[in-house]
Amino acid sequence: MPLPTPVRLYDQPMAPNPRRVNLFIAEKGLEIAREEVNLIKLEHRAEAYAGRAGASQLPALELSDGTVLAETQPICRYLEALHPEPNMMGDGPLETARIEMWQRLVEFGLFAAVGSAFRHTNRHMAVLEDQCADWGAVNLGRIDLRLAELDRRLEGREWIVAGRLTVADITALVAVDYLRVLRRSVPEEFGNVRAWHARWRERPSSRTGLREKSS
Repeated sequence: MPLPTPVRLYDQPMAPNPRRVNLFIAEKGLEIAREEVNLIKLEHRAEAYAGRAGASQLPALELSDGTVLAETQPICRYLEALHPEPNMMGDGPLETARIEMWQRLVEFGLFAAVGSAFRHTNRHMAVLEDQCADWGAVNLGRIDLRLAELDRRLEGREWIVAGRLTVADITALVAVDYLRVLRRSVPEEFGNVRAWHARWRERPSSRTGLREKSS
């Protein structure tokens, strides 16, 4: 029996987690219909969406049999099963485990620090978050530490793991790009991260969900 196919992605393309899925889709060269859900208006918490998606969060992927997948990694894993190339989640048990390891290290390291700093220090996020200024400050202080970890990992490497672009690089890109909402950038001392980011920016997919600065 054939697997159900994607029908639509419930999306807010500039939000970090939806952007991760959109980058994955772009790298796969896929075309999937989108339905935008306004986070600031709390449309993701309305029963019309949450009841259908099974969770008050984005992104979510609706399939042709009515199944809805929430959470970034399960969505990407299902799309990878349908479209194995280019491989971004691992070929064989060991490589798959290594990619998942680095994906989680980046997600719970740099990505979490940047996201928590923004959600707890930006006044516009108060509608979405029970803000704690101290927690925001703690995470602001962690960002350079996490960038240093990424910089060490990238020493002598073009990509984080497996010698090619993977989901770990996608998560890291979204975190690094999101620094600008905190009015920060990658310090010059982290040359490996800056070179990796420059390689990313050469890929057309890197502009997915990214609002360019006006000239």
